[in-house]
Amino acid sequence: MTTTTTPTPTQRDTGPRFLRTALRVDGWGTGVFGVFLLATAPLLREPLGLPLPWSIPFGIAMLAGAAAILRIAVHAEIPTRFVNTVVAVNAMSALAMVVLVFATVIPLTAWGIAFMLTGAAVVAVFATLEYVGLRRQNR
Repeated sequence: MTTTTTPTPTQRDTGPRFLRTALRVDGWGTGVFGVFLLATAPLLREPLGLPLPWSIPFGIAMLAGAAAILRIAVHAEIPTRFVNTVVAVNAMSALAMVVLVFATVIPLTAWGIAFMLTGAAVVAVFATLEYVGLRRQNR
Protein backbone atom coordinates (compact mmCIF):
# COMPACT_ATOMS: atom_id res chain seq x y z
CA MET A 1 0.00 0.00 0.00
CA THR A 2 1.35 3.41 -0.98
CA THR A 3 0.78 6.37 1.26
CA THR A 4 1.13 9.94 0.19
CA THR A 5 1.83 12.68 2.65
CA THR A 6 0.63 16.13 1.89
CA PRO A 7 3.11 18.85 2.85
CA THR A 8 1.93 21.31 5.44
CA PRO A 9 1.61 24.98 4.38
CA THR A 10 4.91 25.72 6.12
CA GLN A 11 6.70 22.96 4.21
CA ARG A 12 5.19 24.14 0.95
CA ASP A 13 6.35 27.72 1.54
CA THR A 14 9.95 26.73 2.31
CA GLY A 15 10.94 26.06 -1.31
CA PRO A 16 9.66 29.32 -2.82
CA ARG A 17 11.01 31.34 0.12
CA PHE A 18 14.44 29.73 -0.16
CA LEU A 19 14.51 30.30 -3.92
CA ARG A 20 13.31 33.89 -3.66
CA THR A 21 15.95 34.63 -1.03
CA ALA A 22 18.71 33.05 -3.15
CA LEU A 23 17.60 35.09 -6.17
CA ARG A 24 17.43 38.33 -4.17
CA VAL A 25 20.86 37.87 -2.61
CA ASP A 26 22.30 36.91 -6.00
CA GLY A 27 20.64 39.89 -7.68
CA TRP A 28 21.70 42.45 -5.10
CA GLY A 29 25.19 41.01 -4.80
CA THR A 30 25.63 40.99 -8.55
CA GLY A 31 24.39 44.58 -8.81
CA VAL A 32 26.61 45.88 -6.03
CA PHE A 33 29.60 44.08 -7.48
CA GLY A 34 28.82 45.41 -10.96
CA VAL A 35 28.77 48.98 -9.62
CA PHE A 36 31.99 48.31 -7.71
CA LEU A 37 33.68 46.91 -10.81
CA LEU A 38 32.62 49.88 -12.93
CA ALA A 39 33.60 52.44 -10.29
CA THR A 40 37.00 50.92 -9.58
CA ALA A 41 37.92 49.58 -13.03
CA PRO A 42 40.80 52.04 -13.55
CA LEU A 43 42.12 51.35 -10.04
CA LEU A 44 41.90 47.57 -10.38
CA ARG A 45 43.62 47.45 -13.76
CA GLU A 46 47.14 47.40 -12.34
CA PRO A 47 46.82 45.13 -9.26
CA LEU A 48 44.55 42.59 -10.99
CA GLY A 49 45.75 42.84 -14.58
CA LEU A 50 42.14 43.26 -15.70
CA PRO A 51 42.10 45.62 -18.71
CA LEU A 52 39.36 48.26 -18.98
CA PRO A 53 38.02 46.73 -22.22
CA TRP A 54 37.20 43.65 -20.12
CA SER A 55 36.16 45.11 -16.77
CA ILE A 56 33.74 47.71 -18.15
CA PRO A 57 31.66 45.18 -20.17
CA PHE A 58 31.78 42.74 -17.21
CA GLY A 59 30.42 45.47 -14.92
CA ILE A 60 27.66 46.44 -17.37
CA ALA A 61 26.70 42.79 -17.91
CA MET A 62 26.55 42.31 -14.15
CA LEU A 63 24.16 45.25 -13.77
CA ALA A 64 21.91 43.87 -16.52
CA GLY A 65 22.02 40.41 -14.96
CA ALA A 66 21.23 41.82 -11.52
CA ALA A 67 18.19 43.65 -12.87
CA ALA A 68 16.94 40.47 -14.56
CA ILE A 69 17.46 38.31 -11.47
CA LEU A 70 15.73 40.81 -9.18
CA ARG A 71 12.83 41.06 -11.63
CA ILE A 72 12.43 37.28 -11.55
CA ALA A 73 12.51 37.25 -7.73
CA VAL A 74 9.46 39.52 -7.44
CA HIS A 75 7.08 37.26 -9.39
CA ALA A 76 4.24 35.97 -7.20
CA GLU A 77 5.05 32.50 -8.50
CA ILE A 78 8.63 32.28 -9.69
CA PRO A 79 8.64 30.81 -13.23
CA THR A 80 10.69 27.63 -13.51
CA ARG A 81 11.97 28.49 -16.99
CA PHE A 82 13.39 31.81 -15.75
CA VAL A 83 15.19 30.16 -12.85
CA ASN A 84 16.54 27.48 -15.17
CA THR A 85 17.99 30.32 -17.26
CA VAL A 86 19.54 31.97 -14.19
CA VAL A 87 21.08 28.66 -13.09
CA ALA A 88 22.45 28.00 -16.60
CA VAL A 89 23.85 31.52 -17.01
CA ASN A 90 25.46 31.39 -13.55
CA ALA A 91 26.99 27.98 -14.28
CA MET A 92 28.30 29.14 -17.66
CA SER A 93 29.65 32.36 -16.11
CA ALA A 94 31.52 30.41 -13.44
CA LEU A 95 32.99 28.12 -16.08
CA ALA A 96 33.90 31.07 -18.31
CA MET A 97 35.81 32.76 -15.48
CA VAL A 98 37.82 29.60 -14.86
CA VAL A 99 38.52 29.23 -18.59
CA LEU A 100 39.64 32.88 -18.80
CA VAL A 101 42.11 32.27 -15.99
CA PHE A 102 43.63 29.14 -17.45
CA ALA A 103 43.47 30.17 -21.11
CA THR A 104 45.58 33.23 -20.23
CA VAL A 105 43.45 35.37 -22.54
CA ILE A 106 43.63 38.21 -20.03
CA PRO A 107 47.04 39.15 -18.53
CA LEU A 108 45.91 38.61 -14.94
CA THR A 109 48.24 39.04 -12.00
CA ALA A 110 48.26 36.56 -9.11
CA TRP A 111 45.67 38.80 -7.39
CA GLY A 112 43.64 38.85 -10.60
CA ILE A 113 43.67 35.07 -10.79
CA ALA A 114 42.51 34.83 -7.18
CA PHE A 115 39.85 37.46 -7.89
CA MET A 116 38.47 35.55 -10.90
CA LEU A 117 38.57 32.13 -9.23
CA THR A 118 36.84 33.52 -6.14
CA GLY A 119 34.20 35.08 -8.38
CA ALA A 120 33.72 31.77 -10.17
CA ALA A 121 33.25 29.98 -6.85
CA VAL A 122 30.69 32.53 -5.63
CA VAL A 123 28.72 32.35 -8.88
CA ALA A 124 28.80 28.53 -8.77
CA VAL A 125 27.44 28.63 -5.21
CA PHE A 126 24.54 30.84 -6.34
CA ALA A 127 23.81 28.51 -9.26
CA THR A 128 23.68 25.62 -6.80
CA LEU A 129 21.49 27.45 -4.28
CA GLU A 130 19.06 28.52 -6.99
CA TYR A 131 18.94 24.99 -8.40
CA VAL A 132 18.21 23.59 -4.93
CA GLY A 133 15.56 26.27 -4.37
CA LEU A 134 13.93 25.43 -7.67
CA ARG A 135 13.80 21.73 -6.81
CA ARG A 136 12.27 22.54 -3.42
CA GLN A 137 9.71 24.81 -5.05
CA ASN A 138 8.69 22.18 -7.57
CA ARG A 139 8.18 19.38 -5.03
